[in-house]
Amino acid sequence: MAEYKLLLPSMGEGVMEATIITWLFNEGDVIKEDDSIVEIATDKVDSDVPTPVSGKIVKILKQKDEVAKIGEAIAILETEGGSSNSETPEPRSYEEVKDQIVQPEPEVVKTLEQPLSNHSDNSFSNQSSDLYLSPLVKSIVQQENISETELKSIKGSGLEGRITKEDILGFVKNRGVIQSAPAQQSVAQQVSEVKLQPAPAQPIIVNDGDEIIQMDRVRKIIADAMVNSKHTSPHVTSFIETDVTNVVTWRNNNKNSYQKREGEKLTFMPIFIRAVVKAIQDFPMINVSVDGDKIIKKKNINIGMATALPDGNLIVPVIKNADQLSLSGLAKAINDLAYRARNKKLMPADTQGATYTISNVGTFGNLMGTPIIPQPQVAILAVGAIVKKPAVIETEFGDVIAIRQKMFMSHSYDHRVVDGSLGGMFLKHVNDYLENWDLNTEI
Repeated sequence: MAEYKLLLPSMGEGVMEATIITWLFNEGDVIKEDDSIVEIATDKVDSDVPTPVSGKIVKILKQKDEVAKIGEAIAILETEGGSSNSETPEPRSYEEVKDQIVQPEPEVVKTLEQPLSNHSDNSFSNQSSDLYLSPLVKSIVQQENISETELKSIKGSGLEGRITKEDILGFVKNRGVIQSAPAQQSVAQQVSEVKLQPAPAQPIIVNDGDEIIQMDRVRKIIADAMVNSKHTSPHVTSFIETDVTNVVTWRNNNKNSYQKREGEKLTFMPIFIRAVVKAIQDFPMINVSVDGDKIIKKKNINIGMATALPDGNLIVPVIKNADQLSLSGLAKAINDLAYRARNKKLMPADTQGATYTISNVGTFGNLMGTPIIPQPQVAILAVGAIVKKPAVIETEFGDVIAIRQKMFMSHSYDHRVVDGSLGGMFLKHVNDYLENWDLNTEI
């Protein structure tokens, strides 16, 4: 018999830890290779961890609600033969597992790994720094004007002492009301660096008959993300009404044959995504992220698809390299991700890497919405309900009034890097691709 340490596997870019939700087996149970042994939760999604070997669970090292790092042992198994990995140190360092982690694009790595001292923000010292910060933590540091000296005083609880989101938020909470400014600074500089705590929230009065509902874990994550986005990005929204008569006609002509041929539904979303992808190719500066005073222009076009879940929460699975997929490929990817999202079968990597997001508020009968940008993206499109309307049509014989299929689109964008001209032209191009949809398009 041999001892085998079950390690928490890598789960994609930016995921360095996970919380144990439920063990599906108990100590002493015999398991088979590829059995799902434990349910875990990350910031992105819940998923199962399968065991790569067969054996008996000797000891569970991480209990429910405990946090485990990537590469850390969570259980010890007893296996037949030579399947031991007991010589593997516990926990493994980032250097040992970094090759297993999905890496971001080279230009992103180059930007994010620059020393903090190179940042233009005056809150960072001029001395060199070897601190590694995740993009989320870095955005909080920049938002709160945390100096490098202060950063070095924070004891990180992450892998190899790295500073986590909880560490940095805890520091901000206990930091005090006002940061002191050096005496030699000008009054204007001192005023600009004053950080006031937000006004305390007004107490909520709970009356007889009111029901108090505790937010679940996913709802808390959504709430934090939405507040963070509003604090990070100055939102601007442009609107346009689009004539999608050709799109509706084309779908009606093809949906039955497509379902018969492929065994799945043909929705409007593949068409919307195709139009968005073409517009991104026309205006690639929509496909960017912001890191301090740097703009990171993304090579890949990965489209997030906001999806409502049966429990009332929201998740955004990602269609990777959407520009490389055919219309049929987009339809299959959308149906697959939507099905797995609603049945809790998504993997953490399925929700990572989006560079632009679409939200279909028309699903709920809404004409339009003002969506919040998912960080670190800089724009998001909401498509509304398609309704029949009388419209003036220009013909060779003059103007006529006809019944047309109309839809509002709302484009929210980050005014730090996307001005009204870029945001508006992008939206107009999406509009034009939809209005001029070719009725002979093959799928």
